[in-house]
Amino acid sequence: MRKLFLLLLVLPLVAFAQEDESFLLNISEITVKHGHNAQFMEGVKTWKKCYKDNKGDEPWNMWRRVQGEGTVYALTSRMANWAEMDEDGDEASKACRMQVVNLIMPHVKSVNYNIARYMPKISSMGSNDNTVVWVWNVQTSNSRDFMAVVNEIAASLQKAEGTKRGAWYGLQGGGPDAADYFVAVPFKNFAGMDVDRDGVWNVYEKQNGKSKTDALRSKMNASISNEWTYIYSLDKEMSF
Repeated sequence: MRKLFLLLLVLPLVAFAQEDESFLLNISEITVKHGHNAQFMEGVKTWKKCYKDNKGDEPWNMWRRVQGEGTVYALTSRMANWAEMDEDGDEASKACRMQVVNLIMPHVKSVNYNIARYMPKISSMGSNDNTVVWVWNVQTSNSRDFMAVVNEIAASLQKAEGTKRGAWYGLQGGGPDAADYFVAVPFKNFAGMDVDRDGVWNVYEKQNGKSKTDALRSKMNASISNEWTYIYSLDKEMSF
């Protein structure tokens, strides 16, 4: 499937993995043409059925972006290593190639493809039944300082709650508008976002005091050149 979508510029936010394993995450941000969302969805579902009928077994997730301009999806899948990019793709994807050409691509306005590496030491994937993710994207002016703060916050969360919050990724190259890092914080559903819990800075302050917290927050703010946040909702019918 990955090689098929690479050829069509539709390569395959949270992917399944053991928390102590790193992997590469394929991310395609797909902007659908205005008024074409129903046709796009049906095309993906038809392609998914073809892939399943041909005994394809490589999973992917399709996430719909909640905010922002236009109708945008994030199509994600994972690779264990870079060597998978050398593979030609499975027989199921080859058999269903024309489904993508004829039923999906005519409804796509643009595709922005990136690769990110999962950072297990500072991450927690959460459960596999999450359907909503809150994604914070960051461009840094000082990557070393930024990651030093992230590591310290992650250690604080681990100490206070027994786990970290969210799955961290580092982008592997990309254009000038790509993030350097992002964290995907999972929720079972939208209602899960209504649950009150201490913010990460509150957790850190309870352990280390206000003065140290203010200094660490200032260090992080100084290391960030740009940031933006989106919420994504999993479309199970278009995922596999």
